[in-house]
Amino acid sequence: MSFFAILFALLIEQARPLAGSNPIHAGLRAWSLSVSRNFDAGKPHHAWVAWCAAVLVPALLVLGVHWLLFWGLGWPFAVVWNVAVLYLTLGFRQFSHHFTGLRDALEEGDAERARELLARWQKVDVGDLPRSELVRHVIEYSALASHRHVFGVLAWYSGLAALGLGPLGAVLYRMAEFVSRYWKARPGGEVQRASAALQEAAAKAWMVVDWLPARLTALCFAVVGSFEEAIEGWRFQAQHFPNDNDGVVLAATAGALNVRLGGEALKARVDALAQQGFSADVGIGDSTSTPGREPEIGHLRSVVGLVWRSVVVWMLLLALLTLARLLG
Repeated sequence: MSFFAILFALLIEQARPLAGSNPIHAGLRAWSLSVSRNFDAGKPHHAWVAWCAAVLVPALLVLGVHWLLFWGLGWPFAVVWNVAVLYLTLGFRQFSHHFTGLRDALEEGDAERARELLARWQKVDVGDLPRSELVRHVIEYSALASHRHVFGVLAWYSGLAALGLGPLGAVLYRMAEFVSRYWKARPGGEVQRASAALQEAAAKAWMVVDWLPARLTALCFAVVGSFEEAIEGWRFQAQHFPNDNDGVVLAATAGALNVRLGGEALKARVDALAQQGFSADVGIGDSTSTPGREPEIGHLRSVVGLVWRSVVVWMLLLALLTLARLLG
């Protein structure tokens, strides 16, 4: 059932992408803000109560509807519900318009427009980054976006759906990622949405939730890309990035495409974390970037190919598992 739900959700999303200002996502933002206001008292135990309420309550509600439909009306209705939930949590079109705009601007040689689009996408000040660094940023952010919007959701959904938990995994993963980002400190004196304790709890929980999916994504990139270089990058370069899970994905991406990531792009990310009040524990070592060629415009198309080949591998694996289950 999970294979068909994922397939239909991806097809629907390609035909009719989810609008960024949709009421479901707006409701989840309001829910997260309400939870932080009512449960966040600044203490660690309050922070974990708030995190559980914000993340687990929507996930359990989705699971309850799944079970109600499955046992009350039959599996076809449960499949429709799974498709609807995956349509909201899974998909390329939730971020690909940013990538497409940036790629078009860079191919046209409009670096100023590319900087503007990148700043709008990531809500950061990119300054006067040179063209090669713009390309490097786009590759890094796109690889991470594809992991969080596609492969991480696939991993959690597929694993828990096999245990009869329906779409719980997809909602849990995306909500854990969302609150870790939504509650993060904002620079510039903006009113914060969460205390330091809640921000720390959300970040720690996200690291745990994303630990296995990040490594599955890296492994998939290695399989469909340059395997030896991707694995070597995973082993020796992942610690050069400020986030362990993101470092695994980016190091594998760099190896799979033979492109140099990190460097100035890494320093910019560390500076952004410092401006937000976080201490970025980065093991720079003797090198501030991964091995490989300097980022070029052609690498952007290589990223697209890498991601789509990885999706095909995931779908083939799920198809084989579904077929084995039906025949067994």
